[in-house]
Amino acid sequence: MAVIISNLQETVAVDDNLLSLIRRVVGFTLESEEAGRQVELGLALVDDDYIQDLNRRFRGQDRPTDVLAFPMREEVPAEEDEDSVAMFMLGDVVISLPTALRQAAAYGHSLEREVARLAVHGTLHLLDYDHENDADALRMQEREEAVLRRLGLAP
Repeated sequence: MAVIISNLQETVAVDDNLLSLIRRVVGFTLESEEAGRQVELGLALVDDDYIQDLNRRFRGQDRPTDVLAFPMREEVPAEEDEDSVAMFMLGDVVISLPTALRQAAAYGHSLEREVARLAVHGTLHLLDYDHENDADALRMQEREEAVLRRLGLAP
């Protein structure tokens, strides 16, 4: 499993602890959903302008949001050397750190916990979870909370 994180913003400080937490949370989410070991996922940390542009272009909503997920679900064949294995490109998760910071303050918990929640949420979207109706929203929320609880990040 590979989690490739890109920090594309300069508004909120990002340290190695936050990056490590994101990798741990995404990895645990993938493992708990039995997504397989040969999965690759991209995660971008962005600012509000960046995510607002994506939200407008891909969802028709001209406002910032906290997290977006872009499923890819594409197999990349192994290279010709004997140690190479095929990877399944699951997709990309994009998190707005300024929005995460505001939400953390509003919910009364740390930025780290909010980013972890958003990383789980986005990863679950890549795994076909959704919240278009009440039953699906409840199922997704239960999975989010279960992952965060198992990692000691639940309130």
